[in-house]
Amino acid sequence: MNHFSILDGHNDTLTQIHNARGESVRSFLVRSDWGHIDLPRAIEGGLAGGFYAIFTASPNYSGDRQPLIGDDGAVVPGGYAHPLPTKLPRRSATTYVLEIISDLYRMVEASEGQVEVVRNAADLARCVGTGKHAVILHIEGAEAIDSDLKTLDVLYHAGLRSIGPVWSRPTIFGHGVPFDYPRSPDTGPGLTNAGKRLVTRCNELGIMLDLSHLNEKGFWDVARLSDAPLVATHSAAHALCPVPRNLTDAQIDAVAASGGIIGVNFHVGFLREDGNGSGKSFTPLTEIVRHARYIADRIGVEHVALGSDFDGATMPTDLGDVTGLPRLMDALSASGFSEVDLTRIAYTNWVRVLEKTWHG
Repeated sequence: MNHFSILDGHNDTLTQIHNARGESVRSFLVRSDWGHIDLPRAIEGGLAGGFYAIFTASPNYSGDRQPLIGDDGAVVPGGYAHPLPTKLPRRSATTYVLEIISDLYRMVEASEGQVEVVRNAADLARCVGTGKHAVILHIEGAEAIDSDLKTLDVLYHAGLRSIGPVWSRPTIFGHGVPFDYPRSPDTGPGLTNAGKRLVTRCNELGIMLDLSHLNEKGFWDVARLSDAPLVATHSAAHALCPVPRNLTDAQIDAVAASGGIIGVNFHVGFLREDGNGSGKSFTPLTEIVRHARYIADRIGVEHVALGSDFDGATMPTDLGDVTGLPRLMDALSASGFSEVDLTRIAYTNWVRVLEKTWHG
C-alpha cells in the first residue's frame, strides 16, 4: 500500500463540527465514528493538511426562484437565475464565519503544537516536513464579505488564504451553479462589478480564488481578470458526469493554460456517469481515478490534485473516510500513475500553485 503526504483541496470539517448537535458532537483532536476527518484519522490516512472550508448554510427559503444579482450587487426586479435558496444576510454570515475562525484557533491552541494555520508556502512546507497538521483557512461563498472588501482585509489578517466567491447561490459578487443533472455550468450572468473588485483585491493580497461552484460566465471573468493560476479545489470532469458543478473541457484547458490545478471531487454525484448522488448504490473509488485520469490525459498530471469534499458530501463506498486515502493512492497507481505522478497529485502540485498565488 502506498503512503504519501496528502494535501486535500477541500473539506467541510470545521463547519460540520461547529454545527454538530446531540450524538454527533465531536472534537477534531479526538478519534470519532462521526464524519470523515479528525486528527487521529487524518494521521492514519496520510492527510498532512488541507483547505478547511467555512460554509454558511442557507436560511429557510419558501420561494421557488433564486434572485438575479445585477452589476451593482442589487437584486434585479423580476429576474431570477435558477431555483435555489436566496442569498444570505451579510452581517449574520460574518458573525458565523468569525465564530468558526474562533473555534479553529482554540482548537489549534488545544492541539499543543499538533495543528497549525498556515499563511504562506514556507509554513506549509515546514508543517508537512515536521508532521504538524497544516490547516489552510478557506471561505466557501463570500457572503461574509462586504462590497467595499473591508471584511476581506480583516479576514486575511486572521489567516484567510483561499476563498470561493460563491457557493451554489447568488452573492453580491456573482452566481453559483445549481445541482441539476444533466446540465451545463452556463447558468447565468458573470461576475458583478463587486465580484471583479474581489478578484483584483485577492490577487493583491495573495488570496487564492476557488472557482468550484462559480458558473461558467463567472469562471471566464476570473480567467480574464486574475493574474494568478486558475484553481477549482473540488470539481471533476463535465464530460464524464454532466452536472453544472463539473468543468467543461474548455474550462479544464483554461486551468492548464494558467498553470492552475483541479482538485478532483470525491462526491459520488459528481463522479458517476448517471449523476446519482444518493449513496444508495455502490460507487467504487475508481470513479475518482476515472476523473483524475481524464484530466491528466487531457492537460497533464501537473494540473491534477485531490479535493475530497470530506464532511460535506457522499463518499465512494469503498473509500469511506480519510483513512481510505491510501487505498485511493493504490488505485491511482494501478491505473498507471507513477510514483512521481502520485507525489504531484498528493502534494507538490498544490505547493507549486500556492507559491505562485500567495505572498510572503
